[in-house]
Amino acid sequence: MPFKLKRAQEPFSKSDGYRMLVDRLWPRGISKERAHLDEWNKVLPPSNELRKAFHGGELGFKAFSAAYRKELHGHPDELDRVRELAEDRTVTLLYASANVEENHARVLLTTLEGKPG
Repeated sequence: MPFKLKRAQEPFSKSDGYRMLVDRLWPRGISKERAHLDEWNKVLPPSNELRKAFHGGELGFKAFSAAYRKELHGHPDELDRVRELAEDRTVTLLYASANVEENHARVLLTTLEGKPG
């Protein structure tokens, strides 16, 4: 399954394949034309409560990751649908977070790939 992660602020590339925004909120300063999206997935991003707790500092990344994985496992059909998209093409998961190491898109990627957190 060829998945890639990319910040929404980075330029579009044909090698991105299917471009899926996986943020609950639209990224600031990015027009819909510049985003070159194939899909804005509003099912798989973290819940508003979880997102706010993480960004507000109430949860560290480890606790956030565990809680988010639990949320993701509540959407098996959607996870399977996204995996199916990646069977015959690259799927690039787009996110807006400035932290490229500790963000929800990384947790989503490891879940899609079936890797332990």
